[in-house]
Amino acid sequence: MVQKVIEIVGISDESFAKAGDNAIQVASETVRDIRWARISEMECKVEKSKIIEYRVLARIYFDVER
Repeated sequence: MVQKVIEIVGISDESFAKAGDNAIQVASETVRDIRWARISEMECKVEKSKIIEYRVLARIYFDVER
């Protein structure tokens, strides 16, 4: 088996977990056989001392078709 890895950024105005979910959901629209995801970075956008956006860097692992 061989796998390929892509990196994408998931974004949510609710939480880091939701940002991760969004990354997987959107990637799964065009990528088949997703097997793993690794969240390696988390960031948040702040305005007026409040978090308004959560972002995660997700590495998506999927099987290469033969």
